[in-house]
Order: sequence, then C-alpha cells, then structure tokens
Amino acid sequence: MTDQIKPILYSFRRCPYAMRARMSIVRAGLVCEHREVILRDRPEHLMEISPKGTVPVMLLPSGKVIEESLEIMQYAANWTLTDLDKHWVDRNDNEFKFHLDRYKYPNRYDNVDALEQRDLAKKYLDDLDHLVLETLTDELNDALFPFVRQFANHDREWFDSQQWGHLGQWLADNLSSQEFKVCMKKYPQWFTDDTPVDFPIIE
Repeated sequence: MTDQIKPILYSFRRCPYAMRARMSIVRAGLVCEHREVILRDRPEHLMEISPKGTVPVMLLPSGKVIEESLEIMQYAANWTLTDLDKHWVDRNDNEFKFHLDRYKYPNRYDNVDALEQRDLAKKYLDDLDHLVLETLTDELNDALFPFVRQFANHDREWFDSQQWGHLGQWLADNLSSQEFKVCMKKYPQWFTDDTPVDFPIIE
C-alpha cells in the first residue's frame, strides 16, 4: 500500500516530450507532485520505477507507471487518438524528430549535413503549415508544438524568413499562451528529502 494521493511526475523543463505532457496536464486541470530531473544525475527512485531513465515518467497512486509522454497525455486528457492524430504524431515523433536531431546536433552523427537535414525537416513543416489552418484539438496541438518550438529556436532568423502562411503565427500563439507559461515555470532539481511541490502552480 502507498500513502501517495497524487500522481508523481518526473520531468525535465526543456525536454519537448516532457513539455507536451506538462501542457496536457495544465489543460486538464490535473495536479501532480512535480520532481525536476537533471539527466546527468537521475534520482534512484526514477531509475527504480523506470530503468530506461528518460522523462517524462508518471507514477500513479495505484502504483502504475506511465513511461511515454503520449500515454501521459492520453491519461491526463482522456485522449483517444483519431486516425488524423496518429498520422501527425507518427510523422512528428519519427520523421520530423529524426531530422530535427541531426539539424540541431550534427556532430553527434556520422556523415550528416545540418542544412540538408533542415531542408528535409522543412517538408514536414510545409505540410504542418496547412494543417494549422484547420482547427487542431488541444491535444494534437500540444503533442506537436514543443518540437516545432525546438526547431525554430535553433535558427530563429531562418525560421522567421520562411514563407509559411500560418505556422509562424501558430507558434507565436502557443508561445504566448497561458498554458505554455505555466508549463515552463522553473523548478529546482528534486532530491529525496525535498518537500513535495505541486504542478501546475497557477499564480
């Protein structure tokens, strides 16, 4: 048995996977105990419940562990993915993330040209520019936005110079949203004896 009454969320502020989970938690009005992780100094309890050591991880009061950001979103928002959702999440998490990593960190890979990877990632963004014309659900919005933010931040001048009709405004709207501001509140690194801290904190 456990005296845990809230879900525990292990997170890392800048990770886009953790970011989308937190965005969904904020929108859903779910309150968790927040534990900020420094990836080079992962806490023992995180490694015990999720040996792969990545974030986000949510531990429910029942003892169930949710180790994938998308599954945390599904839990928090009671989200059942449509075929459209599945299509875009798959493209984001595989096609786009593949090129994003090689564009941002080319030195981590062999025989990679960063600008070529940028151009390949742009094909996804060209298509996404048309999608955001439509009414995205909050859940799909939050699943995709953190990765586009990361891409844009790598060379914002180049991103802003592109002739997208809607993507720039969509990104700006997300960056200025109350949900994002709450999602990005800074938390200190969590240690075992720390007093529990809630997420979200809405001031």
